[in-house]
Amino acid sequence: MTQKILLSGEKICKSFHSGTEKIQILKNLQFSIDKGEMMAIVGASGSGKTTLLQILGTLDSPDSGKIVFKGKNLTAMNDNSLSSFRNKSVGFIFQFHHLLPEFTALENVMMPGLIAGKSTSEMEKPAKELLKQVELDHRAEHKVNELSGGEQQRTALARALILKPSLLLADEPTGNLDTRSGLIVFNLIKSLCRDLQLAAIMVTHNKELAAQMDSVYLLKNNILSQQPSA
Repeated sequence: MTQKILLSGEKICKSFHSGTEKIQILKNLQFSIDKGEMMAIVGASGSGKTTLLQILGTLDSPDSGKIVFKGKNLTAMNDNSLSSFRNKSVGFIFQFHHLLPEFTALENVMMPGLIAGKSTSEMEKPAKELLKQVELDHRAEHKVNELSGGEQQRTALARALILKPSLLLADEPTGNLDTRSGLIVFNLIKSLCRDLQLAAIMVTHNKELAAQMDSVYLLKNNILSQQPSA
């Protein structure tokens, strides 16, 4: 494995049981993503894209195979080590923003740092800087229900990046937005990935957005295959 590779999946398998029936979701998946690379995962609904993203973020575990991050086998780690890995190295953003409605945009962005034991004074400045990067510094003191859908998702993006992760995992981050707002969020993700050398894996149904990313993988019939460049 070269130093450029940030994350790789090796022969990942995952299945679920429905009654007595075993349903294969992922079969011998192989891939790697470099630092600063943007990867799209496309496929039909129910093909296992979200399951794969959860495994890559160590929110779920594969039946077999391994996930390697910076040369370390994540699948061999215990729960405490995985929790630390997620907190320090991974940012998550979902189709639904999952912001805390009783708090302001600024407080929501600071929240991962506060949960990690950092002080409000320590987190306020970087949170404000991130809100400025996602063009929301003028909305910092607004509660979630005072923000538009696009503003909420941009707040969620800032929150995902507050602890300076190496990897961003995005599950349909533009799927709940109108075309204009979705494009703004996507362009911000792309810009921040370039500026921060952040690797991003994005599940999306939007073929136009996927085509703008560095690599595109199709998940179909339990198999992940890289698609040819346009």
